[in-house]
Amino acid sequence: MQDQSHNPKLTLIVAGIAHSFSHMFMLLYATVVLVINNEFNLTYSELQWLSVPGFVMFGLAAFPAGWLGDRWSASGMLVIFFLGLGFSALITGFANDRIILCIGLTMIGTFGAIYHPVGLAWLVKHSKNRGRALGINGVFGNIGTASAAIIAGFLADFFGWRYAFFVPGILSLILGVILLYILYRGHLPDVSKDAVSNPETTSRDVRRAFFALFITVIMVGLIFQSTSVGLPKIFSDRLDIGVGAFGPGALVALVYFLAAGAQLIGGEAADKFSQRQVYLYAQLFQIPIVLIAFITINYGLVLLAVLMVSLNMGAQPVENALVAKYTPTSWRSRMYGIKFVLTLGVTSIGVALVPILSGLMGSLDFLFIAISLFAVVAFFGAWLLPRDKDRATS
Repeated sequence: MQDQSHNPKLTLIVAGIAHSFSHMFMLLYATVVLVINNEFNLTYSELQWLSVPGFVMFGLAAFPAGWLGDRWSASGMLVIFFLGLGFSALITGFANDRIILCIGLTMIGTFGAIYHPVGLAWLVKHSKNRGRALGINGVFGNIGTASAAIIAGFLADFFGWRYAFFVPGILSLILGVILLYILYRGHLPDVSKDAVSNPETTSRDVRRAFFALFITVIMVGLIFQSTSVGLPKIFSDRLDIGVGAFGPGALVALVYFLAAGAQLIGGEAADKFSQRQVYLYAQLFQIPIVLIAFITINYGLVLLAVLMVSLNMGAQPVENALVAKYTPTSWRSRMYGIKFVLTLGVTSIGVALVPILSGLMGSLDFLFIAISLFAVVAFFGAWLLPRDKDRATS
């Protein structure tokens, strides 16, 4: 495609929808798994293990996806993202044994991995107010996470679990075709330059920033992964919400919908205040909240979950703005790819913690202790970030 002017509004819309789909598809199974044990004759722990390879690929495939986004076409990769997710979901929905189910879930993770390195770099390149754009984009991610639980719970309880994959899969295929048409009409050209330039940074600050971010992105990812996968089971075990998937799914949806505003706050803060300080305090404040949640067995747990998720989510646009700040445009997708190999691939350990703790302890109570430890390490990692000389504007 020819290099033309930026199209920030349409880019934000497409990136937002893609972001919501990446999280929604990855978490459909976390709710569906509550009601398929009889059909597959497997325990919750055994069924949950089938999703782990998909979460591994959600991270590991990010780097090659980012490389293709830099070297070929970011918008073209997003077409592959939508079409690949759609076909993968249909395969998952048709699964009749654990092997096909695992293959389908792994394919969802592989195609879902395209969004974060490619879509975020694409959005940053087109945005004049990066923090705001990343915050709005983050809200879409929250909506995807929240809608996964309620969509999967509703479709599984009222139509059968397979429809929890069929309906989103068909919608993703339709959106892939629509995006292909938009690209054909030339409305979203690939561009080579950022809408705004990065501030000057020293090589020492760049090295220090990426060392610190190496630590924090892993910890933040572990918190996100373990929380998003474990919450349906935690609510099901600790709260009196009846049988089936819809009750826990609805509560998880409520948590992520209420936490969505934190993405906007974090994005605006990334534009207006010290990114280091905002990121640092987001990690610090999680620690006492998670520890209180550990001993809470009433509906106050839902409010605590909202606070936990809000702090985790609010830090994400700041984190992505920090990566953009210290990374040249020409290899930003690859750098986001590396980040999400760490955030989503390495941190699939957080997903594995759910069946491990459930199998060993019979509950997920000690998941809160693990999350609090992750937050402590994330705080010290954020403290190592270079101090802002001026208010961040990138």
